[in-house]
This record gives sequence, structure tokens and C-alpha cells, in this order.
Amino acid sequence: MRSDEVKKGFDRTPHRSLLRATGLKDEDFEKPFIGVANSFIELIPGHFFLDKVSAIIKEEIKANGCVPFEFNTIGVDDGIAMGHDGMLFSLPSRELIANSIETVMNAHKLDAMIAIPNCDKIVPGMIMGALRVNVPTIFVSGGPMEKGYTQDGTPIDLATAFEAVGKHEAGEMSDEELKDIECNACPSGGSCSGMFTANSMNTLMEAMGIALPGNGTILALTPEREVLYRQAARRICEIALDAQAREKYKLTNILNDNAVRNAFAVDMAMGGSSNTVLHMLAIAREAKVNFNLEDINKISKRVSHIAKISPSLSTVHMEDINKAGGVNAVMKEMSKRGDDILLDNLTISGETLLEKIKDSYIKDTNIIHTIDNPYSQVGGLAILYGNLAQQGAVIKTAGITGARAMTGKAVCFDGQAQAIKGIVSGKVKAGDVVVIRYEGPKGGPGMQEMLAPTSLIMGMGLGDKVALITDGRFSGATRGASIGHVSPEAAEGGMIGLLKDGDEIHIDVDAYVLSVNLSDEEIAKRKAEFVPLKKPLNSSWLGQYRALVTNASSGAVLKTDL
Repeated sequence: MRSDEVKKGFDRTPHRSLLRATGLKDEDFEKPFIGVANSFIELIPGHFFLDKVSAIIKEEIKANGCVPFEFNTIGVDDGIAMGHDGMLFSLPSRELIANSIETVMNAHKLDAMIAIPNCDKIVPGMIMGALRVNVPTIFVSGGPMEKGYTQDGTPIDLATAFEAVGKHEAGEMSDEELKDIECNACPSGGSCSGMFTANSMNTLMEAMGIALPGNGTILALTPEREVLYRQAARRICEIALDAQAREKYKLTNILNDNAVRNAFAVDMAMGGSSNTVLHMLAIAREAKVNFNLEDINKISKRVSHIAKISPSLSTVHMEDINKAGGVNAVMKEMSKRGDDILLDNLTISGETLLEKIKDSYIKDTNIIHTIDNPYSQVGGLAILYGNLAQQGAVIKTAGITGARAMTGKAVCFDGQAQAIKGIVSGKVKAGDVVVIRYEGPKGGPGMQEMLAPTSLIMGMGLGDKVALITDGRFSGATRGASIGHVSPEAAEGGMIGLLKDGDEIHIDVDAYVLSVNLSDEEIAKRKAEFVPLKKPLNSSWLGQYRALVTNASSGAVLKTDL
């Protein structure tokens, strides 16, 4: 066992002495040591109850002949950090989480791991760190939140609350209606109830085979979720107690090239958050998988969009997907199209993906459509290219509410705060293309989510009348023609930084085009005169991050070789 390095032999007497201080007995030194990586934090609705989850998991690990060691990672609640400079710390937290997993697991030579994430950057951060450690690992998330209801019975969620601000600002919603939404949009613990970033990543873990069935859809704080926790704990012990299994189920044997492609395919079929592109590129890099941004459109062209979930369809939430058959039913339906999903890949449960989904089926075709009746013949995400995005830009096509092609005049803002003021003051009109720049990984720094401006646009009735482009990113709750991750970003001299008010921007989603109608001579002239804005910082960590981070086209990972 890997842990023998810290617990076997006479020269490890001091090590065992320290471990005895934590409560270990003679018999425990013959057992596998299991890291229980928890993301418990009282600030986040999806995480405030995870201390109780880890207690269940540790109890089951002990009952199955292994020794659990719990440790914690940090976490940022994107919804609470939204709309102020706290959001600058959200994406960088992914790197801290990955580093903490790698540090604890490798410093103490633990044999296997069970990871308990739930929300946003915490899920990919844990996956990235686990890939570096490369021991058998099962991910079991806290689970999604229930949808909420207004007093008149309308289903709502966090996206409703953000968009309600815009409606209130436009005079279309009373104080009482706004308060009703505030009090009922998030009715319980769990990751926010739609196909936002957290639930997108939690479902993709099933597609990658690193989580058990139901991980992305079984509601938090339910008896069914506890069954899943205990199954995961028993399974990690089965693996850890068997020397051959410990080798067979190393994480990179499961999270391989096929797993990455399956994740993107399921993402397309379910219309996941555009943030998944950023995170899956980073995960692919850690897994040493050769997957690039341009590969995404190839997958999108052959995968039909068969599940539409809030915010793309406000009446459907994760609990509805669970009742309709869950992620396994989605994958089973996808499998009817041949190579849409790669079924021979091993999963952490011990089965191939084919074996795992063989008995699954759609229980409600109004919720999960068949491939013969898809929402769209192509996937729910697309990568756009052109002189405005030479290294790519991302759009959640599943969330488009207006035209899929348009040409409009640029209305430029240097940052989210400036954009919010401009939108509220009426600077943005129907037919415009809103440009928010200097919000990329380096320019932000930290690549803020643009949920506040997109929600204002939707709430003010402009959602199907304007487009928005940014070198920043969007919350999974975003709707409308919102194009993010524009690369190169403004801070590194990208074309988005050279734009001026009134420039004609052309968008054609089906042709995968994002361009500005300027001559090569005019672009060269602007480049020669351009000096990127560098925002002042009062943060040591963000200064380090800005110096090391790459742009969104490579997953906004940190450079390791300078």
C-alpha cells in the first residue's frame, strides 16, 4: 500500500506515534488509509451540511475495514460573490483547491480518496488535484437543491432571483413580488436547482465514470442521497483493500481521453453551463489528454440536444431529470446514435459505461427527449472563431433566446461594474452588441461571471434583442446570446481590447463565427497604438494569479514552467 511509506518499519516509529495521537490502534496500521476530501463550509447552500455527509461516509469506511482521514478545502459561493470584487477570487479558488488536494494526499501518502464537492469551482478543483495524485478516487457530491415556488405556485430558482432584479429595475415587478422570489428561490440545501455550473459538473462526473449513478440528479438532504454516500464509501474500500484493484482503478485509468469526450458529449446533450468548457479543458490538461477547444464543435455537430433544463427552460429542474431517468437515461438515449458516446470505457463502479446504462430508459419524454425528437440536432454549446476570437469564444446555444445570427454595433465597457451602470442608465438599445472586456483570467484578474449584466438585460426585456460578448465568463444561470471566454483577452492585446463604440460586430452561431467588420489596415493601426489596461490590485494572491494564469482557450490554468 502507498501508505506503508508512512506507517511500516522501525524507522517509521515517530510517524506511527503521531498517528496514534489521532486515535489509531495497532490493527489500523494494516488497513488502507482513505482520504476524505470534504468541501464543508457554512457560507454555501450546497456545502453547509457536508460535515454530516462526511460523518456518514467515514462511518461506512470504518465499517468496511479502512481508516478514513478527513480534510477540508476552501470554497467560494459564486452567487454571494457575484456583482462585486469578491468574484475576482472565484476562479482562482479552483487552483487553491487543486493544490490543497495534491498537498494533503501526497504529503501523507494516502491510498485512495473519496471527494465530497458540490458547487462551481470546487468540483473541477477537486478533480484536478485528484488527477495529480492519481490514486483510486470516487466523487460523491452533496446533491442538487429542490426547485422553489412563488406564492402562486410558479417554479423558480436562483436565475429567477437575478432576473427579478432587472424586472424590478425596469418597474415591471413590485417590492412584494421581489421579496416573494427572494424568500423562495432557494428553498433548501444543495447546489442550485438548474443546469448551472455546479450541476453541470456533477452530471459530467457520471459521464466520466468517476461518480456513481445519480450523483448529478438525486436531491440533497434525502434518504436516497444517503444511500449514494454509503455506496460510494463501500466501493472505495473494496478497491483500496485489493492490491490489483488499487492499480486498475487509478484515476487516470478511468478519466482518460474517452472520458473527456464523453463528458463533452453529455454536456452537449444536456445543454450544460459554458463554464464546463473552461473546467473540462483544465481537467483534460491534468489528465494529459490531448483535447483542444476546436474539438468541441466536432462533438457538437454530431450530438443532439435532448434535455433542456433551467435556465434554458424555466419549468424543468434537476429533480425532474432525476424522475425522468437521470444521466444514465440521457446516455442510453445518446447511445442509439452509435459513436455519440464511447461505451467501452471503465467506470469507478467496476462496470463499463455500456454495462452501467444497459437497463436505463427515459421515463418521461417530455423532460428528456428522444434522439428522434431533440430540441436541436446539434449540441447545446458552440465555439466561435474569427478575427474577434482567433483562439475561440464560447456560447451556450441552449440558452439563446433571440436570433442565432446578427450584426450589431458595439457598445464597449471596460469591466462589469461599468457595464452594469451603462445598462441600467439605458445606454444599451435593441440591436446592440454589448462588449465587456478586461474581465478575462489575466485582465480581471480572475474572470468574473457576468450574471448581473445578463440578468439585467433579460429582466429589462432586451434578452432576445441584444448580444453580449466578453473575455470574462458567464454563470450557468445565464440566458440569451451571451458569448464568453473571448481569446486572446483584452489584457494580452486581443482584438476585443481594440474595439470602439459603433464598430460593427457579426455573430453567426450556426457558422461558428464571431468577427468585427474592420479592415486589416485599421486593425494593424489600432494594434500599434494599443496599451492594455492593467487594473490596480490590493491582493497578493490575485497578483500571483495574474502573473501565472493563461487565457480561457487553455482552461485558464496556471503556468508551471516560466
